Amino acid sequence: MLAVMISEEDVAEEIREYLPGTEEVVVQYLSGYLMGMDEAAEDEDVLEVTRMILDSALPSTSRSTGNAQLDKLITKLGELLAEPLKKRVEEHQTGRASGLVRLDKVVDLSKAAVMSSTIALGEGVDLESINKGKASRVDVKKLEKQEAKLRAKIEKRSHRDLYEGSKLLDQHKKQQSYEEMFMKINPLEAAIASKNKTKDIHLPSIDVSFASNRILSGASLTLAHGRRYGLIGRNGVGKSTLLRHIAMREVPIPAHITILFVEQEIVGDDTTALESVLKADVWRDILLQEEATLNTKLSELEGEGDEKRFEDARDEAQSRLAEVHARLAEMEAESGPARAAALLAGLGFSETDQSRPTRSFSGGWRMRLALARALFVKPALLLLDEPSNHIDLNALAWLEDYLQTWPGTLLVVSHDRAFLDAVATDIIHQHSSRLDYYKGNFTQFYSTKSERDRNLLKEYETQMDYRKHLQAFIDRWRYNANRAAQAQSKIKILEKLPELQPPEAAETETFKFPETEKISPPILQLNEAAFGYTPDKILLKNINIDVGLDSRIAVVGPNGAGKSTLIKLLTGELKPMAGHVSQNGRLRIGYFAQHHVDSLTPTMTPVQFLASKFPGKTEQEYRGHLGNFQISGMTGLQLIGTLSGGQKSRVAFAVLSLQRPHVLLLDEPTNHLDIEGLDALMTALKEWNGGVIVISHDERFITTVAKELWVCADNTVSKFRGDVQAYKSLIVSNIKARP
Repeated sequence: MLAVMISEEDVAEEIREYLPGTEEVVVQYLSGYLMGMDEAAEDEDVLEVTRMILDSALPSTSRSTGNAQLDKLITKLGELLAEPLKKRVEEHQTGRASGLVRLDKVVDLSKAAVMSSTIALGEGVDLESINKGKASRVDVKKLEKQEAKLRAKIEKRSHRDLYEGSKLLDQHKKQQSYEEMFMKINPLEAAIASKNKTKDIHLPSIDVSFASNRILSGASLTLAHGRRYGLIGRNGVGKSTLLRHIAMREVPIPAHITILFVEQEIVGDDTTALESVLKADVWRDILLQEEATLNTKLSELEGEGDEKRFEDARDEAQSRLAEVHARLAEMEAESGPARAAALLAGLGFSETDQSRPTRSFSGGWRMRLALARALFVKPALLLLDEPSNHIDLNALAWLEDYLQTWPGTLLVVSHDRAFLDAVATDIIHQHSSRLDYYKGNFTQFYSTKSERDRNLLKEYETQMDYRKHLQAFIDRWRYNANRAAQAQSKIKILEKLPELQPPEAAETETFKFPETEKISPPILQLNEAAFGYTPDKILLKNINIDVGLDSRIAVVGPNGAGKSTLIKLLTGELKPMAGHVSQNGRLRIGYFAQHHVDSLTPTMTPVQFLASKFPGKTEQEYRGHLGNFQISGMTGLQLIGTLSGGQKSRVAFAVLSLQRPHVLLLDEPTNHLDIEGLDALMTALKEWNGGVIVISHDERFITTVAKELWVCADNTVSKFRGDVQAYKSLIVSNIKARP
């Protein structure tokens, strides 16, 4: 601790003097933090952390003057703490700080008697639920102090390095190349030794953590070869983290089982799309290179004499070449180009696209390439993380059909119920640090789980009623001489009853869009509209759409056909080359962009972002509004950059609703939302009294929300006479009919 030159009260007085009105809990926390800086993290800039905390505590109404005072305060604190800060730096540089030694590797203290009180940010960790769990054990003042400290850690960590996923992902990014990573995870020797070995996976007890947040504890991971598992659970529960652990073999998957995880888009270069898919099978590529080398070597040896050493070399090369040919035959190497082309075609790549360099494709198309590469390799265990987020309904229909005959084991994270119904043979429900298994697709899972939950609740309520009955008898007759023996008998029965835990409450969410006032038609129209980025390349033409407050329109079609362009014409972001757009003068349009994250400021909290867009409300009002979209408690005070994808979507919807729109234009709104969030969004849109146009690949979402289905293809947009299932069936049959 610091020498007795200044005290905590001295620091507190400086803060009160320079920033009057600062909450006392913040003042007390910071004075203790600065006076106990030896206990702070080694790499923390204590004055910078102090600045971040005080800056977040400044009221928006006095921010300009407050920032000037804050600068003066930090300068003053720097002067007061000059000696201790200098001493701290010197101690850390010599490695003597507090006598602590930095360990070479992480030590798992999860089974220790004393648990760490540090709360680390996992992917989308719900800080509100953590604090609720502690509320019953700490007093209010202590809880407020912990929240202030937590807020400081969030601010510091987020400014330094915005959340990008787990440390496993960072390690993955640092790898030299895809080929090196592939061979590290899937060594060729292990595969050769895999003959006659089972490819089933059964790990009876696994623990998975992200930082200090326990994702799974003593969970059983069971994957039968040839089954297709849908992994479901709430946003932030750790599904992607589990997939990364499996992909990096941090979970002890048997070495002979090949693994491939589709998570990141490929890095673009001059390799063509078709070559990129062929090179994805590193074993095939290496063996083909070896085959070419051996053939060259044999050609050279043919010209040599009949000396013993040349004969031995030829025999050795021919023997190895036979082994290579056998391995290539097993993996159907000759049919590789045809298989790769078929995969790319199914995912929407034309023949011309297949010859284009990968660097010429956008991020979404590179994700499709990554998916095609994984399907081409055919690993024993294929891991997919939200594959439907990166493809349109046409490609999704093909993928569903293709995966139904997948020969290996599939583990896919998805919130798309229709996709899980079409693909999954089993469902794994990740919750409460465990994995629960259900046979069947999502609909069967939902039915089974609902029935089981009802039975558990009934059993629990029955036992509680029985307990009350026994206790009432005991209380009434315990001290009655004539009934004492009976009372004692009831006590023994009560003691022997098993302790039942109340079943987990069903997790539900609600979204709320404000009612919109009526405006007279026409509200929003496109009349004979046409658009192209150049006159000789028209993307859309002859577009006629009339949008009213009762409109519920879903737009589907292949990527690149012009769906997003249509939305931008309706918003006025793009101007038609022909025809015209009509808008009611009072019309307010709410636009949810496909890449909505780009419109959010990652270094702001949700509360700060709403205040910057819609000033004039109190912090409590902003937090209350965010609560309408399940961003509540401390989550509203985290930096947006630290939130999960689903939480960012919720913030975007909260921003939309503050615009009080008459019409919502939603471009892929279901991406990243978990099943509960999807249900909440669908219910909110059904109850809302404004108009809705949605671009989506989610069959259930379209069926629930939309009354009309429009197809964007062949340079126009036209109404489809049928439902989504009929459209998907048409797409698959057309793809299969191609030569």
